[in-house]
Amino acid sequence: MAFDYDLDYKNLDLRKHPELYRVGKGEQGVLLVEPYKGEILPHWRFKTPEIAQESCDKIYEMFEEYRKQDDFVGMDMARKFIQMGYTRARRYTNYKGGRKYNEDGTIKERQIDPKKAESAAIFKKKWDELREDEDYLKRKKEHQKKYG
Repeated sequence: MAFDYDLDYKNLDLRKHPELYRVGKGEQGVLLVEPYKGEILPHWRFKTPEIAQESCDKIYEMFEEYRKQDDFVGMDMARKFIQMGYTRARRYTNYKGGRKYNEDGTIKERQIDPKKAESAAIFKKKWDELREDEDYLKRKKEHQKKYG
């Protein structure tokens, strides 16, 4: 997401101002875009595969609800949270506590956690589906063409 530093992002409601939303790369801006962050974040979890599945299903349900409301920004934010579910679960799969580096800056040895790997796979499957969703891709292109 590109930032205009003159805007007050803390109090910006991008549902009311979708023209200010830029898609950005990957998960960029996921924890800044309101009111979506406040709506989606409470459901975002990946501690166990069961919790990850419940979380992924709920966030996807929100994605579909945003679609019904013709709310591309909400759709994209739900997609970003699903993507972030995958990337964060992968990080915790490889490194206990999610930290890749030791305090001295060296890279920790990987300690594979099969439960977190399963959680990551749940989010990855849904993320792959969303990246191929033709309606989502069409809306994304339209948003970018209209607003940049």
